[in-house]
Amino acid sequence: MTLSIWRYSHFVLALVSSLFLLVAAITGVILAVEPIAHQAKGYDVRELDSISLGTTIGVVKENYDEVFALEVTTSGFVKAAVLTTEMETQDVYIDALTGETLAIVQERPAIYSFATNLHRSLFLKTLGRVFVGIIALLLLAIALTGFLLLIQRQGGLRKIFARVHKDYPELRYHVVLSRWFIIPIIIIAFTGVYLSAEKFELIPTPQTEVVEYTPQDDAVKYDRVTEIPFFKETMLSEVREVAFPFSSDPEEYYEIAFSDKEVYVHQATGEIVRSTTYPFIEAVSKISWVLHTGEGTVLWSIVLLLASISILYFMYSGCVMSIKRLSKKGRTLKMPDKDDCEYIILVGSETGTSHSYGRALYHDLTTGGKNVFMTMLNSYSAFAKAQHIIIFTSTYGEGEAPTNARKFIEKFKTISQPNEIAYAVVGFGSREYPDYCKFAIQVDALLQAQAGFIPQLPLHKINNGDVAQVKEWGAQYGKRIGVTLPLDTKKKVKKATALQGFKVLKRTALNIDETFIITLQPVTKTSFTSGDLLAITPPDTTVARQYSIARIGDTIVLSVKKHSMGKGSSYLYSLNEGTVIKASINHNSPFHLPKKARQVVMIANGTGIAPFIGMLDTKAPTEFYVFWGSRTAASTALYDDYLLEKYATNPRVHFYKSHSREGDKRYVQDALRIRRDVLLKVIEDKGVIMICGSLAMQNDVLDLLEETLAQYGTTDIASLKESGQLKTDCY
Repeated sequence: MTLSIWRYSHFVLALVSSLFLLVAAITGVILAVEPIAHQAKGYDVRELDSISLGTTIGVVKENYDEVFALEVTTSGFVKAAVLTTEMETQDVYIDALTGETLAIVQERPAIYSFATNLHRSLFLKTLGRVFVGIIALLLLAIALTGFLLLIQRQGGLRKIFARVHKDYPELRYHVVLSRWFIIPIIIIAFTGVYLSAEKFELIPTPQTEVVEYTPQDDAVKYDRVTEIPFFKETMLSEVREVAFPFSSDPEEYYEIAFSDKEVYVHQATGEIVRSTTYPFIEAVSKISWVLHTGEGTVLWSIVLLLASISILYFMYSGCVMSIKRLSKKGRTLKMPDKDDCEYIILVGSETGTSHSYGRALYHDLTTGGKNVFMTMLNSYSAFAKAQHIIIFTSTYGEGEAPTNARKFIEKFKTISQPNEIAYAVVGFGSREYPDYCKFAIQVDALLQAQAGFIPQLPLHKINNGDVAQVKEWGAQYGKRIGVTLPLDTKKKVKKATALQGFKVLKRTALNIDETFIITLQPVTKTSFTSGDLLAITPPDTTVARQYSIARIGDTIVLSVKKHSMGKGSSYLYSLNEGTVIKASINHNSPFHLPKKARQVVMIANGTGIAPFIGMLDTKAPTEFYVFWGSRTAASTALYDDYLLEKYATNPRVHFYKSHSREGDKRYVQDALRIRRDVLLKVIEDKGVIMICGSLAMQNDVLDLLEETLAQYGTTDIASLKESGQLKTDCY
């Protein structure tokens, strides 16, 4: 809730001030360039702390007929207002040691004057300055709320420079630039607010302290200023401005401004006749001016320049992020309270097909005037007013429940509904597999056996997400409840990936656990990486089987379990060396090894080790923790050629093997339980957990992970998936 409040505040502030911030940022970029360009002229005096004021006054008076004033600029330039031999008044940059003219002070370029007026007042004079002050205040609020969001996103102030999650570029670099430029932006905003408040006299200014001194009649008088102790002992680095006496009259004094005070000095004796001490607020104003403008310091001007550019980027990336978030929010169903609804839709989906049809059913029922609540099967609970429950679920792996339905059967047995329920179950699967709609069959049987549950329609099976079959069920169910159910998903149809040739380079014999490795070489140049999927359609079938790829060099290595009734695995095992087959590569970017991950936990059982074989074949400085489960030690021998060298010679690869049929008889999740300190450490350090293998193993690992996070952690599985820290590819 707190995070949402800060994010909403951050968004609203940025939206309200966007146009003015755009103007301020662009002019800020221009004005930040000015001190850099000015310093590049090279008129600065590098030894200001070793050149006395008397020396410079002496040489400048020798070089010019008359000198009116001297100024040591914040850039380290020495500027003099002089009367030339042609009787012209000029401002010139001089050499502080010789008094020679280095250059005539040029009029300020028009672009900087234009940018200054636009930056300060928007050409609206007093009203414009009010606007600018308000915008500076809004920028300060935006920066502070952004800083809080940054701290929360990175997991605390101490982790602010920890690795940034790999998201879409606008979000990623919004975070990266924030942590580098948030402090300069806060300084820019705060000093802008301060200078505006000072302009409108909102900051109380204490009176200056003035002390008068009486000149001594017997004071020593000097013929030359260079001989006066005061001028000999005062270095140029201490001085800001000097106003020269108009004449040699003793009543005319040198007026010298330092950083903290201003003094009047007798031109013949060097006595201080008046001293005015600046209040502390004056020093604050000067520091604020320098921090806001960068005047006099190239390094800080560069920081201001980059910070101003980053503000422009933040406006762009913030716009992109808001559009994405709003569009995502628009796609999210706004559910009523579950206890107010008569119709409950429960979905079990792995690839999204059954979920998309569930959304369509939700839309149609709502349009038909029904109160509907939709959720995942894992979220099954008691529903106070429910009279109808519709279940859309796929089957995954070898008759397993989808990930978001894995807890349903266990939960169902412990929850009683307050009302009699009319139910309907729709299963999604493929007739190509022996376990066609097996989980849906189990769910339907479970409901039939439960008192208080009345079947409204028989179990309906959908082959390969067939639209016609879904609409047929919709017509039947709609007729029962008196609502038209067109069930239009509007789901985009993916284009079929083009087939290409792959030559069999090698196929091993069957291992002790009926597994084998087959190595393929693309006939034509193609792009792929470990974690992608090779889709193969066996002869006399219409459904492609997908196998996870390990990329070793330019070859594809597949690890396959041969099933007696498995058409895909039997076809692959029948291939001989030199055979060319047709297949396609499906890019599976959600399961690619993160390029900049510092720590990765790889969890696999059986042939699920395949993509990890290829991922371990990297030169990236990544720390790998590989948890691999198999039945026996002998069943892993097939992979020794690929793995032995990696964990025997690479100190960054840590292997934890477990065997379920020998030794300690542990499954991979048992090994994880023993070393869950590794899991916690990697999660805390923003590392990545990758799971590949059987769906049953994945479910057990997720259960362990949920238990561990609940006991020790500060996050949950949903957050890990959303941030990209948890990647799964199980079957």
